[in-house]
Amino acid sequence: MRRSAKIRMPINRAIVMAQMTALILLAPFCATAQDKSHVTSEQVTRAIQELEKLAQKQIQENALPGLAIAIVFQDKAVYAKGFGVRDVNTKAPVDADTVFQLASVSKSVGSTVVAELVGEGKITWDSKLSVLDPAFAMFDPWVTREITIRDMYAHRSGLPEHAGDLLEDLGFARAEILHRLRYQHPASSFRSHYAYTNFGMTEGAVAAAKAYGLEWENASEEKLYRPLGMTSTSSRYADFMARRNKALGHVLVDGKWVQKFKRDPDAQSPTGGVSSSVNDLVKWLRLQLGDGKFDGKQVVDKGALAATHHPHMLTGFNPFTGLPGFYGLGWGVSYDPEGRLRLNHSGAFALGAATHVNLVPAEQLGIVVLTNAYPVGIAEGLGTTFLDTALYGKPTQDWLVLFKQRFSNPAAIGTVLGFDYSKSPASPAPASKNSAYLGRYTNDYFGDISIIEKDSGLAIVQGPKNKTFPMKHYDRDTFTYETEGENAVGRSGITFTIGPDGKATQVLVENLNVRGEGVFKRIPDQK
Repeated sequence: MRRSAKIRMPINRAIVMAQMTALILLAPFCATAQDKSHVTSEQVTRAIQELEKLAQKQIQENALPGLAIAIVFQDKAVYAKGFGVRDVNTKAPVDADTVFQLASVSKSVGSTVVAELVGEGKITWDSKLSVLDPAFAMFDPWVTREITIRDMYAHRSGLPEHAGDLLEDLGFARAEILHRLRYQHPASSFRSHYAYTNFGMTEGAVAAAKAYGLEWENASEEKLYRPLGMTSTSSRYADFMARRNKALGHVLVDGKWVQKFKRDPDAQSPTGGVSSSVNDLVKWLRLQLGDGKFDGKQVVDKGALAATHHPHMLTGFNPFTGLPGFYGLGWGVSYDPEGRLRLNHSGAFALGAATHVNLVPAEQLGIVVLTNAYPVGIAEGLGTTFLDTALYGKPTQDWLVLFKQRFSNPAAIGTVLGFDYSKSPASPAPASKNSAYLGRYTNDYFGDISIIEKDSGLAIVQGPKNKTFPMKHYDRDTFTYETEGENAVGRSGITFTIGPDGKATQVLVENLNVRGEGVFKRIPDQK
């Protein structure tokens, strides 16, 4: 996989999110178990003062366009502030009411909605999807019969990491993506491995809401946002775009922050589609830290919510201490040397958002950081630094440097660069005539593509919206095209296999072949 030559942005979202989770789980374990007394208001105040200096420095150094931070301590919002600008074009300032896209912090919000539904009694975390949503199927029939809401929220379905995300990039809607998961070959046996999947969890959420005759977006509003008075929060992209006070996503282009892309996450709304402000999110943090209570009222059942905070799947081991990290139900779960539960989640849109939430329930302390730039490590760095300072008096690591270095180096986050199509072959062989390649090709998982003539050359047509991309000849029967979307990899290869009659029998689309599923068979011409 490759980066675009000019736009600096993460190109493998699965790897980025996995690495975020691993790094964040290191944070609680780098301090030694010394002081077991509870955090004081003075410690929190001092940590806030240091945090504010760091946040202002990031803006002054143009490390990102804008961010907002909120902190909850002992059931009170003790800090909420914006920094920088919502949009580099308008220069409108960020404040505590500015609405950001939450990306995968939506998973933690969504699991709260499901916990409320579980608490109402019609379903449990172990309700089977085959009962709640009989039309849904996995690749293996026995998994279809047995898989539960809990399995999807714990990322233990057997689906490969980020299954369905490429279908979203191609323009498929939620229902069609969930339908096509039945063609997705498993990456592991059922319940044996952790693999982060937006659309597996989305199906769990959709099925839970169906038990109450609700669409997910309505369930979120009715069961969580409205009871908490989260008036700037929504699970619909249209609502986000309609906000006057919203932060748009930014990427780096030639060293400058640019508002270049729009990211519509409606297809994966339960796992990536929430938008909110830090002033709204402090209400949700208070609910989390209050065992489901808000302003004295039990909004979410205590037991159903507690299940989301319990370890369900092992995600890895701390390289410094050997201590394990886990995934709960929509939360990263770990324990620090003092034995305190630590909850966190990060979110990332390569097209321009990075978010982070981090809680220490035993201390009734939590922080949320929202940014309008693609992930560069600042959200995690600020959140982790604050908690370290509040808990231990000072950061146990230079977290901003650590996270920034991790996300600025593609090799460090495991990005596989693949073949470099920017370099022309020394002696390229000519292509066959265009007629050899023209036609329709099909694939159970990705659907149909077409190769057409356009502007005296060839183009590939993909997805239900017939997105058309010009193709550039590279060598013999290999062409390239420029990918787009959340999982774009820059220029990718398209290689044809030519049959005895001189016509292509199949075509391999490289960026769709991450798991060997990028081969499309020719559909015979109808006579």
